[in-house]
Amino acid sequence: MTALLDALRGALGAEFVIENPADRERYEHGARYDKGQCLAVLRPADTAEVAACLRLAAESGVRIIPQGANTGLVGGSTPDGAGQDLVLSLERLKSFAFDIDNGAVRVGAGLLLSDLNARLEPEGMVFPIDLSADPSIGGMIATNTGGARFLRHGDVRANVLGLTAVLPDGRVVRLGGGVRKNNTGPDWKHLLIGTSGAFGVVTEAELRVSALPRETAVALLVPAAPEAVLPVLRAMERRFGPMLSAFEGMSSGAVEAALAHVPALRNPFSPDPIPDYAMLVEIARTMPALEGEVPLEDLLQSGLAALMEEEPDLLLDARFGPPERGWALRHALSEGVKAAGKLIAFDLGFRRGQTMPFRLHMQRELARLHPEIRVCDFGHFGDGGLHFNLVVPFGSRWASDEAAEKALRDRVIAVAVEEFGGSFSAEHAIGRRNQAYFDAYSDPRLKAWSAAILQTSGDTRIGAARFD
Repeated sequence: MTALLDALRGALGAEFVIENPADRERYEHGARYDKGQCLAVLRPADTAEVAACLRLAAESGVRIIPQGANTGLVGGSTPDGAGQDLVLSLERLKSFAFDIDNGAVRVGAGLLLSDLNARLEPEGMVFPIDLSADPSIGGMIATNTGGARFLRHGDVRANVLGLTAVLPDGRVVRLGGGVRKNNTGPDWKHLLIGTSGAFGVVTEAELRVSALPRETAVALLVPAAPEAVLPVLRAMERRFGPMLSAFEGMSSGAVEAALAHVPALRNPFSPDPIPDYAMLVEIARTMPALEGEVPLEDLLQSGLAALMEEEPDLLLDARFGPPERGWALRHALSEGVKAAGKLIAFDLGFRRGQTMPFRLHMQRELARLHPEIRVCDFGHFGDGGLHFNLVVPFGSRWASDEAAEKALRDRVIAVAVEEFGGSFSAEHAIGRRNQAYFDAYSDPRLKAWSAAILQTSGDTRIGAARFD
């Protein structure tokens, strides 16, 4: 390893090869419960230096773990406990070039989402993937992030025009570009989006950007019954069309956890009890209001009032307020449930019609078999995404018995995939936490295809996930 580290220092500069355990620590610990130990942390400055790192690691047979902002939740960006991996931090790759004519921006993989949008805002533009966390662009591409406004803007995949990437053996490839319509063959960039860096490390991306909303309106809806949630969504899609930008579901457990964790939040349901389930809905428009045009909040209120009159069995209540207040509550859910106890979290995806049946099935099963477990779920109901969070007391056996937790995880995933036709990873991709489920549920033919692709690109291990 000494020769490899010497070569890496020569390629990057000694100050950008971090070996000191104290300095490595923040790269070795993930956003939630993932931690490990690495041989060293590499901090390249550009694509050429990334290529040098991968080439040298491949020649030495050492695994590379690409890392952006390290906000992932499935162990995809942290090393294992063996101390033999190299963490490849892309945090120095922060280039930015805005192409106003093409409605696109070319950025380095290490640029944070918040920094990208801060630089786009003066241009009246935004990269419209809305998240509670602040990931890097490279991490978002590696996991094909969705987020709260998927309903209107799609996932990261739908907004990537081109990529620059380094293959496992150190070769640099440029896939796609600013040309939006190009049917000259397979669109190879999609091999790298959502595959956790296993097929190559993205160093630069060209992204489609959208106009900033000029006006938004938000409401919190209380359904008359769980079965009413999907009919409400369909009614809103018919009534508001492309203006409907978000339709988020929130359980009472998640809302209570957020309010307890962030005292500054206002309880929007007070003085009434927090409902068992609520939906945050948003409509938005990018055009300035014309003279005499109805404000969006009035449009939303009148539309929901008409819905409640026409179909009185769907909604019990609709509450309105400043959009920033509604989104503050929504974005506090994740940290709230994390603070409420030992968190056993799932990132699941379903056909929209199966989302509520799954959660009701699991609520009944857990209440019967494990009444000490509290369901604190929320999710992007408009696209079938469900963050199915189970919170258990810190002192319970679930907090310390790894075998019991694994059995519970296996059961939830089995029900989601086998009984309800869902996905075990809606938007967190594959890391160590999801590897066993990929191995169990993926078509062997697809694994064989992945292995063939890896062999052509160097057959050298990158990342925590295996697709072969």
